[in-house]
Amino acid sequence: MIDGYTFRDLTEDMPLICNHWKKENFIFDAIYTGYLGSKRQLAIVEEYFSSFKTKDNLIVVDPVMGDAGMLYPAFDEDFAHAMAKLCSKADIIIPNLTEAAFMLDEEYIASGYSLEYIQNLLKKLTALGAKTAVLTGVSFEEGKIGVMGYDAVANKFFHYFHKKINTSYHGTGDIFASVTVGALMNDIALPKALKIAADYTAKCIDITFNEPGAITYGVNFEYLLPELMQQIQK
Repeated sequence: MIDGYTFRDLTEDMPLICNHWKKENFIFDAIYTGYLGSKRQLAIVEEYFSSFKTKDNLIVVDPVMGDAGMLYPAFDEDFAHAMAKLCSKADIIIPNLTEAAFMLDEEYIASGYSLEYIQNLLKKLTALGAKTAVLTGVSFEEGKIGVMGYDAVANKFFHYFHKKINTSYHGTGDIFASVTVGALMNDIALPKALKIAADYTAKCIDITFNEPGAITYGVNFEYLLPELMQQIQK
């Protein structure tokens, strides 16, 4: 753990920001959430969704709260259930296996699961209310990892897998979800958006891992931004 970090809690500013945006008649093409630090924030963001959702825009929730079978220290099962409620208001949700298990009160299975197990999780996730669910960190064979999604409206599964890199860095899930939303906002269909995001994230991990010197605070995503922009603009 890195010592000496600091943060400023702006929770109480969030309703004021929402009210100002409503006063200014702001319209959003998409609303995307990642890490939210408390049930109070979840409730405020739900109000954002109610205030700014239209028939044309997109709500995407990345329910960041845990990994490797455990919730992050700040969260508990009540928070996971509150996050599931927020996910019910989204169009697309992007949990990892840990987050899905806690939201659904399912047993977490780290590996060795079947295709049917993943498909059932995805159907249960969309049953919360989202039209589409995407599970990250899915692997059916050694050396491969990726994503599997389910479009409940079309009753269609989709997936993408790539080579697994045997290291990890903070923030890669945020990069993946952010690139996915960015691609969607450039009129790229979700399956292709997920492929672009997965490949970009994997490349960022790979170049960081192979750079001289130890980088412990995240990946060098800036280096590959020109390549990412070319892919999205094609």
